[in-house]
Amino acid sequence: MAGHSKWANIQHRKGRQDKLRSKLFSKLAKEITVAAKMGDPDPDKNPRLRLAVKEAKSQSVPKDVIERAIKKSMGGDAENYDEIRYEGYGPNGVAVIVETMTDNKNRTASTVRSTFSKNGGNLGETGSVGFMFDRKGEVIYGADAGDADTVMEAAIDAGAEDCESDENGHRITCADTDLNDVSTALETALGESESTKLIWQPNITTELDLENMQKLMKLLDALEDDDDVQRVTTNFEASDEVMAQL
Repeated sequence: MAGHSKWANIQHRKGRQDKLRSKLFSKLAKEITVAAKMGDPDPDKNPRLRLAVKEAKSQSVPKDVIERAIKKSMGGDAENYDEIRYEGYGPNGVAVIVETMTDNKNRTASTVRSTFSKNGGNLGETGSVGFMFDRKGEVIYGADAGDADTVMEAAIDAGAEDCESDENGHRITCADTDLNDVSTALETALGESESTKLIWQPNITTELDLENMQKLMKLLDALEDDDDVQRVTTNFEASDEVMAQL
């Protein structure tokens, strides 16, 4: 959301949080199950699972839901999910990355393609927009974690690449492969984060006016309502004036 907020990348929009809460819990639980099944069910021995649990906790997923998701991975009847990334274009050529976990590739591909088409977008080939993003680790802290200098020092000591601060809090980014180590070091220095996850960070942005922003929001809402879709990321940029009108 560059131009409106320093936290450029849209993963979830707060305004729909209540409506999507149970759906969000379900998607986070799916990530936990997949991470635990792919590695060790002990978060201390499985970095991906540890990050998934951290993110679930930051979103207030109940402890029993997290525990059930891990136990589910150890059962013989646990579903097998494929992780598939789709890339496409929204209004005015804005880049869109859709990350999915599915037990039916044909269903998901058909639904994602149809959603793009029905909402003014076009599904592209793999790699068609990926070059417009860098894979990064992201750790978010609230303003109460400390002042900008304190958090910057902790970020540097932890091995992070960048730290942005404003009155709302702090956003720390690092290499994707360093996220587990960086987040663990930050937790020791600053306490538990508000969010810790892997993101696609735009290196090229596309400016949108109000009309195209409204079209994009419709597309993103439709994609995020799909149970197979885990995350949606775009590279849009909009002015404060446009965001206020939304």
